[in-house]
This record gives sequence, structure tokens and C-alpha cells, in this order.
Amino acid sequence: MRKNIQSIVDQVGSVLLGKEHQIKLALTCLMSGGHLLIQDLPGMGKTTLAHALAKTLGLSYNRIQFTSDLLPTDILGVSVFEQGSGQFSFRPGPIFSQLLLADEINRTTPKTQSALLEAMEEGQVSIEGETRNLPEPFFVIATQNPSTQAGTYALPESQLDRFLMRIELGYPDPAAERELYRGVDPRLRLKALQTKLQADDISNIRVDASQVIVSEAILDYVQRIVQHTRTSPEFYCGVSPRGALALLNCAKTWAYVHARDHLLPDDVQAVMPSVLGHRVREVEDYDNSTGDALVDKVLNTVDVLS
Repeated sequence: MRKNIQSIVDQVGSVLLGKEHQIKLALTCLMSGGHLLIQDLPGMGKTTLAHALAKTLGLSYNRIQFTSDLLPTDILGVSVFEQGSGQFSFRPGPIFSQLLLADEINRTTPKTQSALLEAMEEGQVSIEGETRNLPEPFFVIATQNPSTQAGTYALPESQLDRFLMRIELGYPDPAAERELYRGVDPRLRLKALQTKLQADDISNIRVDASQVIVSEAILDYVQRIVQHTRTSPEFYCGVSPRGALALLNCAKTWAYVHARDHLLPDDVQAVMPSVLGHRVREVEDYDNSTGDALVDKVLNTVDVLS
């Protein structure tokens, strides 16, 4: 299945031009069993990336546009009284899909944002006293606009931590943008995408990626990174054990994506900004805007070799 991964990257890259690194990060997040947060300006291709991944990976797909008046039942579903049978029947909400795009998640209220928490952590939802399992795999791609834009609600730390990785797409480079101007509308390209994997293949990939060999030297490196965030006075708080495991697991999947059966320091460094950037902040940072800069400092401060 490793040979299919590059073909997946190439196919998604035919729709989202010039973003191979971000596509690989998104695949790494999915294949590590986590959820992805994309923070960027509107119109950067966030929805295009989610839809292209769903089609290429053969996953059922739903999109929720988060607005200020969205209710938890609009996400989870609701029981409706059927006059014919005289009983209530459950109408599942859009969350019951394998890939869910939660578009502009920070434009809805905290109460509605929290409706995703159990689903993202447990792969299930509790509705009216009954627990219902979500499809497998279950992958949430949430997008959020910059907090400086009007009508946004900042995501609390508890919900940010539910996202395994956070990425930004950014503006395309000039060559990719020129090709976009000359080429076919990306919405038409989406229709032509072919399925490269099945849901069962993703489960197998997760097992294979977890078996990537990690040396004691690499474990020492990861531990020094984590310890630095806990002891440096710049940090409001250090990386938690869950965050440390997230860094290690994503690095192993990144190595697998690049056809290696052992972990290198480069793998840790490649995923570290996306895994830790939304989990750390400076002491005086009140809107979680300094995490990426802190991660860059850690990369330049902590030596690979002890």
C-alpha cells in the first residue's frame, strides 16, 4: 500500500496545486488516527483539500457550515416522532460520515463546538441517553478563520487538543497560481478524481505505521523537546504526555509515508510545528497566536544529539 501513497498525493495535488507538503501532513494526520485543524483565510483551498481526500480515499463525506445559529442537534441528529408508527425514530446528523468537514468551526458558539468533542475523542456520540458509534475510519477536518476576523469564537484549549495536527495552506507560489489561472476549474477536476484506497486499507496502514522502528536516541530527542517546553520560562505550560505521544506517532507515520521503516530526527522535525504549534503558547499570549514561533525556537535550541 505504500506505493499508493505517492499516487494519492499526486492526485490530490492535481486539484490543490503546489501544496504537496500540506497534503502529506493531512494524510499523516488521517493515517495516525487523529483529526486535522486547518487555519487560514477564506478561499485558500481548505474545502477543496477535504473533498479531494474523501474522493481519493473512498470515504463517505459530509460538510457542515458552522454559523452563529447552528445547534448541536444540527450536527448530531435528532429523534422525530413518526405519526404512522406512533414512535420516535432517529434521524442521524451529518456527523455520521467517515470524513467530516467542519467548515469555519470558530464561527459558531462554544456550546455547538463542544458537540464535536466526544465524537472526536471516542468515535461515538451520546444522544438522548443512547450511545451511537460513528463510521470507521472517522476523520474530522475542521477549518477556522483567523481570530482577528469578525464573528469568530476562539476554540478553547480542551478542543484544540482534540486535533492531532494543525496546518496552514497559505498562498500558492507564483508558478502554481499561474497554472491555476490557466487550468480547469478545481470543482470540475474534483469530479474526475479516482478512488485509490478503501477504508479497510487505511486501518491496515495505521497498523503498519505504528510498527516503524524508533531507536533509543530518537526517544531521547523527543523527550528533550518535551522537557524543554516544561522547563523554559517562555512557555505558559509544557507539552502534555498526550501531546508527546502525538508527536511520536505522527513522526512514525511521516516516516512510513516516505517509505522508511525507521524513524529519523528529520521526521520528528517535519511534523513538530503541526503537532505542537497549537498546544503551546507564551506566558502572556491570550489568543494562542505564538505557538508556531515557540516551536521554531525549540527546533533551533534542542540538539538532536545529547
